[in-house]
Amino acid sequence: MPTWLNDAVFYEIYPQSFYDSNGDGIGDLQGIIEKLDYVKELGCNALWLNPVYDSPFMDAGYDVRDYKKVAPRYGTNEDLVRLFECAHAKGIKVLLDLVPGHTSDQHPWFLEAKKAAKNEFSDRYIFTKTVWDAPPEYRMMCGICERNGNYMVNYFSSQPALNYGFYEVSHPEWQLPAGDPACQETVEAIKDIMRFWLDKGADGFRVDMADSLVKNDDDKIATSRIWRGVRDMMDKDYPECALVSEWCWPERSINDSGFHMDFYLDHYGNGYSRLFRFGEWGDLAVFNKNGKGKLKPFTDEYLPRYNHTKENGYICFMTNNHDMPRVTAYLDKQAIKLVNAFIFTMPGVPFLYYGDEIGMRYQADLVSKEGGFSRTGSRTPMQWCEGKNLGFSTSDEPYLPVDKSADAPTVENQKDDPDSIYRVVTDLIALRHKYADLHGNGELEFMTSGDSLAFAYRRGSLVMYFNPTSEYFEIDTRYDGDVVYKIGQAEIKDGKIKMQPQSFLLVES
Repeated sequence: MPTWLNDAVFYEIYPQSFYDSNGDGIGDLQGIIEKLDYVKELGCNALWLNPVYDSPFMDAGYDVRDYKKVAPRYGTNEDLVRLFECAHAKGIKVLLDLVPGHTSDQHPWFLEAKKAAKNEFSDRYIFTKTVWDAPPEYRMMCGICERNGNYMVNYFSSQPALNYGFYEVSHPEWQLPAGDPACQETVEAIKDIMRFWLDKGADGFRVDMADSLVKNDDDKIATSRIWRGVRDMMDKDYPECALVSEWCWPERSINDSGFHMDFYLDHYGNGYSRLFRFGEWGDLAVFNKNGKGKLKPFTDEYLPRYNHTKENGYICFMTNNHDMPRVTAYLDKQAIKLVNAFIFTMPGVPFLYYGDEIGMRYQADLVSKEGGFSRTGSRTPMQWCEGKNLGFSTSDEPYLPVDKSADAPTVENQKDDPDSIYRVVTDLIALRHKYADLHGNGELEFMTSGDSLAFAYRRGSLVMYFNPTSEYFEIDTRYDGDVVYKIGQAEIKDGKIKMQPQSFLLVES
């Protein structure tokens, strides 16, 4: 297990929207390098970069055309290596985004695979035997290749699925078993890509759709076997490098597959959703002040998973990510402060999405850009300061529009505001680094009933008390101690924690 993960706080950067250093309207690697001091000031000591590889950008770079080449709009391979070096000099780790399940339909492997003549890449993707064979249980693209067959896609039509085989072979005329040599060649090709960037200074990977490799593999037995082999490679050759999965099944991803971390994702109705987004635009979320949200569905789901995996890895909370509406679409400013208090005091490794530290707004109804669709509103340019494009770019036509509101939050107008989300986020990250009990693998004990609207949990000598509602609450406590931090109005008095609406108290006993 990489030792640095226990005190890691990640900052997710969507490269095209972070900072444009050359005025072409698109963020770039040099822009990230120029803002590394800002990342460090936040208290973040690790980065996750969304894909920076060469791509036609039909899906924001998750359609890779060349895994070993940086997209020219971001810079060069040498620029990425320099980013690694500059980040490391400041004590910041860098994870790249790995997209192992599919490529762009412009990838050289696919251009060869779709040819009629048999070649070394013919089995790198999943093709049926004839163009007339398109089983409805699979997502197929039909009749657009020279080759007499249809190919499977993972997501968009331009993302043909790489062939890792089938755990249960239902159509033997065109499906290969997972252990077939051609499928193993796909695994080795992905390992080769990982080694390429790890050798250049990357500190690991966030793995997109990590559970999508082997098909007809409901229990992910064969898929887990592949990732366990990847983990063995990393333990041997890159022991301080890390893997985080987009899976949301930590028993599989951490215990079975060997990932160091697993995202606690926003699958509708799961524990994460119930905390922050559940219901009609969040009206049933725990942190909605209307008091309709219940904590018990979260603890019933999360705690068994936490207890089963805590010795082997980390379940990761995130403030948002590039695939979700920003939480500003669901909750008010005070609620968002409490959300951050929760995320940065829970076990695991937290991820802060760029702009969430200043309360950037979800911009609804933007026309889709590069396959974003409803996600486009969460991918708009970072808002640095007053002026043209809020400091993101000197271009007259930036990649996406910035928030045009007169009160648009920026780093400049949030940084010195004692009532800002920025102040809460940076305070909490500093406390997380200061107290070992708040690190990734510290203890966790929920101290209140899951039916309680106000709740508390203990981590070592620290107790976190939350009242996310619009009502006054008192919480009985057997702990006496000193107030370390608070949000809103709360106090210890007469042996009780007395909490005004939407408040938080961190107490050291």
